[in-house]
Amino acid sequence: MAEDDADKTEPATARRRQEAREEGNVARSTDLTAAVMLLAAVLLLHGMGMRLLEGLRLVTHEMLTPATGYNPTRATDVEHMLGWAGWIALAAVVPIMLALTAVALVVSVSQVGFLFSTQALMPNLARLSPLKGLKGFFDARAGIRLVMSLSKVGLVGLLACWFILQDLPVILMLPSLEVLPLFGLACTLVYALALKLAVTLLVLAILDWAYQRWQRERDLRMTKEEIKEEMRRMEGDPLVKQRRSRVARQLALQRIGQVVPRADVVVTNPTHFAVALRYDADAMKAPRVVAKGADYMALRIRQIAAASGVPLVERKEVARALYAGVEVGHEVPPELYGAVAEILAYVYRLNGSRRPALAGAR
Repeated sequence: MAEDDADKTEPATARRRQEAREEGNVARSTDLTAAVMLLAAVLLLHGMGMRLLEGLRLVTHEMLTPATGYNPTRATDVEHMLGWAGWIALAAVVPIMLALTAVALVVSVSQVGFLFSTQALMPNLARLSPLKGLKGFFDARAGIRLVMSLSKVGLVGLLACWFILQDLPVILMLPSLEVLPLFGLACTLVYALALKLAVTLLVLAILDWAYQRWQRERDLRMTKEEIKEEMRRMEGDPLVKQRRSRVARQLALQRIGQVVPRADVVVTNPTHFAVALRYDADAMKAPRVVAKGADYMALRIRQIAAASGVPLVERKEVARALYAGVEVGHEVPPELYGAVAEILAYVYRLNGSRRPALAGAR
């Protein structure tokens, strides 16, 4: 295992990252979600705590007021009281629960984005292997997680003790206060302690999230051979690609062998490019490119044209423009009418034939 990790020196490719994401392998810290939810719960309870207390006060007042209150010993009153108290509790608690749910969704999405994968739910008999379970007890990564968890618990416990010691004089003074001031001060102390611990857990969770991202990047690293294999999968087998290229070249040669002999002229670069043109005034609005090629294909076009008696005309700029700007089977664009008409007129004079000139070149 150590040797395999030593060989994985290359960063993961985009395809490897996408495959890992589809498998549900993402950098996600449950501690971060829990810490943010805890901090949000503390802040929400502090901001909406009076709503809860007011509901509790109303229920208590209704039950303990003998003049106007209901008698909890009567069945009809108990049913009414439970429904009423339940409605007050829901009205006070539901906004907090909805807010916490929204916070959890935001934190989860911010970590991994919108991800839905069922692959992790697929049955895997390898997970039921007792040997694999025993191996997990001696896994170095599991040991690191255990040490980190114990360290977090110990650190939070020490900080909680230190925070309490800082407020100890105020805590010792609480018994001497009246009920309402005592309750208010106690709530303030509990809120301050909870807020400090929540912030501490959030800092630790952010560190854990950074560690999870680092660990995932380390796990996704690839060897040079894996990268080469992936490139072969993406680009296809080189032998298959060569076979396809050879077949495509043969088909192209067969095609130019059929169309070049019927062309009126072949415009050359003179060696790098060759473009075969044909013009039929009765069927075409403008001359049409029937074949074109570069390097070897240009050589074959010139050879076929020479063997078939098709004139070869060297016009470097025109050949380059036709090769770059006109696809096979398409007509010459208007901006090249003049140059092409001049070439065709020259060819017709050589052949001693008279054919109608291009309308755009007159």
